[in-house]
Amino acid sequence: MILERNNFPNVRQITRELNRSGLKDQIGDFKGLITIYQLRHAGANEIGTKLENLDDEYSVNYDHNPIHHMEERMKSINSMLRKVQKKGYPLTIESIDKNIHDIAGIRVVTNYIEDIYKVEDALVRQSDVTLLKRKDYIQDPKPSGYRSLHIVVSVPVFQSNGVFDVPVEVQIRTIGMDMWASLEHKLRYKTNVPADKVAKHTTSLQKYAGELYDIESRMQKIFRDLK
Repeated sequence: MILERNNFPNVRQITRELNRSGLKDQIGDFKGLITIYQLRHAGANEIGTKLENLDDEYSVNYDHNPIHHMEERMKSINSMLRKVQKKGYPLTIESIDKNIHDIAGIRVVTNYIEDIYKVEDALVRQSDVTLLKRKDYIQDPKPSGYRSLHIVVSVPVFQSNGVFDVPVEVQIRTIGMDMWASLEHKLRYKTNVPADKVAKHTTSLQKYAGELYDIESRMQKIFRDLK
């Protein structure tokens, strides 16, 4: 399948978001911020191409393709700045470059739970991909019930002035986990929903997360038995 790629924010968009945040003067090195975003976007493209190549290989050479679909996204300036402030990092280019690893991200949605680890292994075994960070929220889900595998990998990006190792976050989860996460995200950020209704649905989603995982595990066993 073709990786769904979001457009890279241009200079005008980044400037507008910085002005709205009121933090443009504090960052100072505006050109440096543009460079970070451009490099991270290039890094996501590199990882995206590797995943597309894996997708092609699975489709041509194997009876089962673990990849259902993929999406690439760039974190908005406002979202990135909120994370910097929430974490208490200095509002400098050096700090952003060092500490914020999920400016560029790719989500890989798989068919079954086992496929998550199959895709991860195939990606991180590539000679120019370095695993920097790994959080397995499948084996150890968040209190909300959220499940997904998050890895941060580094990939070399070739530019006119040299080669740069660029971090990219890759989230890998099943179709069911992705459906759950999308609904939970909508519930969390849909601000016009009454608080009592949010609390009610939050409790329900927490319960459904476990039930959904059990169902996916049983379906995986059926699939394995049919191979």
